[in-house]
Amino acid sequence: MVTPVSTDCPLCLAAQEILVWRDGSCRVILVDEPDYPGFCRVVWHEHVAEMTDLTPSEQRHFLNVVLATEAALRQLMRPDKINLASFGNVVPHLHWHVIPRFSDDAHFPQSIWASPQRTGAHRTAPAPDALTGTIVAMLTEQTSG
Repeated sequence: MVTPVSTDCPLCLAAQEILVWRDGSCRVILVDEPDYPGFCRVVWHEHVAEMTDLTPSEQRHFLNVVLATEAALRQLMRPDKINLASFGNVVPHLHWHVIPRFSDDAHFPQSIWASPQRTGAHRTAPAPDALTGTIVAMLTEQTSG
C-alpha cells in the first residue's frame, strides 16, 4: 500500500538532510557520517516499504539512480569497494544505502554496523555540487543508449 507521507517517518519528513540530487520520484542525500564520508542514501519520495511496491518502470528508475550514485562515488572517491544495502527494518521506507568503503576504514571488511576493527583513516566526502554533477552525468550516460 502506498502512503504519500507518514508523519512519523524520518525519511518522509526529510529534516536536516544534505540534498545532493532529486527528481519527482526520489532523492539522493549525503549522510552526515564522519567515519564514512561519501555515504549516500537514495530515498523514494512516497512512503512505501518494498521495491515491489513500485511499478516496473519506477523500479528501473530507482535502481538507475542507485547505480548512478555508486558510479559517481567510485569516480570521485576511488574507494576499494562500494556497499549497497536496502534494509528498512528500522525505518520501513524504501531507501538504499550507497557506502564507499576503504580497506583502512574502521570496520572493513565487516559492515559499517559491525564492531570496529581499528581506528579508521580520515577521508573527506566529495563536495555536494561535485557529487550532484557526477550523478547527473552518470544518469545521462545510463539512459542515453
